[in-house]
Amino acid sequence: MSTPVERTREEVRQAREAKRAAAAALGVDEHYVSELVERFYAAIREDDLLGPIFAERVESWPEHLARMKSFWRSILFNSGEFSGNPMVKHVVIPGLEERHFAHWLTLFYATLRDLEGDPGASSLVGERARAIADSLLTGITIRREGIGGSRAGAGLPHI
Repeated sequence: MSTPVERTREEVRQAREAKRAAAAALGVDEHYVSELVERFYAAIREDDLLGPIFAERVESWPEHLARMKSFWRSILFNSGEFSGNPMVKHVVIPGLEERHFAHWLTLFYATLRDLEGDPGASSLVGERARAIADSLLTGITIRREGIGGSRAGAGLPHI
């Protein structure tokens, strides 16, 4: 007979596998995540608004891309491999505001369209990206303005 801890671990493993299988059924697998991250950050590096922000902070693009792939696998597959606090990294960037996050999403959605995958894949990944942008923008705004900023991301674009 298994212990409650063992049952919980097995339930977590099964939930991760179910999430990965659902994403894979839409074509969202490790290759998709890798291609998405590579293409998206290539666009970021060339972008007039966001490129300079990243250029000031990213010391090694290969390391950053590997970290972002780990992040997106964790988000999309519940892989548990990413550790870190994106809010801490973003809240210290002076001047970040809604236009930056909206533009980030616009580039992200364009990358999803360029991948020409299943519309369900674009929807799944795009919705997660929007939730992340909303969370970061809201957290930054609350820190700067107080609780009145709790709906800061409401105006961000949807896929």
